[in-house]
Amino acid sequence: MGMTIAEKIIAAAAGKTEVRAGDIHTVELDLLMSNDGTTHLTVDMYNKLKHPRIADVSKLVWIVDHNIPCDSVKTAASQKKMRDFARANGITFYEGEGVCHQVMLEKHVRPGQLIFGADSHTCSYGALGAFGTGVGCTDYLYAMVTGTSWVLVPETLRFNLHGKLSGGVYARDLILYIIGKISANGANYKAMEFGGDGLKTLSISDRIALCNLCVEAGAKTGLCEVDEKTMAYLAEHGREPKHVFAPDADAVYAEVFDIDLGDVKPIVAKPHFVDNVCDAADAAGTHIDEAFLGSCNNGRIEELRVGAEIIKGKKVHPGVRFLVVPASRLVYDQAMKEGLLDIFMDAGAIIMNPNCSVCWGSCQGVIGEGETLISTGTRNFKGRAGHKNSFVYLASAATVTASAVKGEIATADML
Repeated sequence: MGMTIAEKIIAAAAGKTEVRAGDIHTVELDLLMSNDGTTHLTVDMYNKLKHPRIADVSKLVWIVDHNIPCDSVKTAASQKKMRDFARANGITFYEGEGVCHQVMLEKHVRPGQLIFGADSHTCSYGALGAFGTGVGCTDYLYAMVTGTSWVLVPETLRFNLHGKLSGGVYARDLILYIIGKISANGANYKAMEFGGDGLKTLSISDRIALCNLCVEAGAKTGLCEVDEKTMAYLAEHGREPKHVFAPDADAVYAEVFDIDLGDVKPIVAKPHFVDNVCDAADAAGTHIDEAFLGSCNNGRIEELRVGAEIIKGKKVHPGVRFLVVPASRLVYDQAMKEGLLDIFMDAGAIIMNPNCSVCWGSCQGVIGEGETLISTGTRNFKGRAGHKNSFVYLASAATVTASAVKGEIATADML
């Protein structure tokens, strides 16, 4: 009986020739990522251990991205604790480089790795064929101290992608469409595996958008099959795969979905749940106060290019605040070189330094009572982006930008 990609990665990490869904195995971790959202709590727990130790400091990557620059004295204190500990222990540390998952994908992630991150969107790493999953501080600390953890092997949902996306439709629309199809609980503690001829039409940025939001369907991780685009991305970034795993022909799946990419339309997720989706045309005309183009899901150079093409020669609606936040320093630099930031600024957008920004909802760009945000961020839960009585719609970079121009939810063809 064959294995899925997730099963093969776990088997390799557990030193086994075969694992099955439902098994529990002790595994060796390849990387451990943590950001400023919770690392100070990990440091506090570490300092209370009787025999504190770090199993392999070369596997730790700590990144300040959620509140940068600091928004309060309290935040400054927690980040200082993180910064000082990282320096004292020789931990790889980034500050000002961008959103943690984007930085990890640019600099560290390799196919076949098993990676824990103290952030739920660590599943993004499946875009490069790595098993990334989010954990809490206690599990992170145990892995940091021992280099190992336990994993319950998840069942896998298989998504066979066919054809190609139509013009004006993006991977962001695709994953919102899928979440709407299976529900926010449809992949609870399962792996979501993507393959098929349609996957080959999607860029690495597209695949990141897919895997990043798998957790919003409850998934343990998301995984894309490794192909020539994956290998080209690795070569461009100076890395080699650890393993290249493909699913076996007789792999066992909990369920298989066939998705015709040509059937996907621009999608909007309405408040207050990610699976509360509709065609963007059905939400058209909804008043907005703010628009956000950024985040680990949709803040890469590809999305900035889409937004810049739409807004070039136009102006942000006078009643709208439009925040444009590149996902990393590399993305920011590239956007400057291509003149994209000039286009956004000429239109009246606000350009921010690379960080989580309003997606995180505790610092830059938070919205007030009764206000409405349309966002390329990851979540639209009640209060996610500010006041508990505010409203968040999720959409693609194209829909967000068009909405910023029109002052209400709109797609690019409505301008």
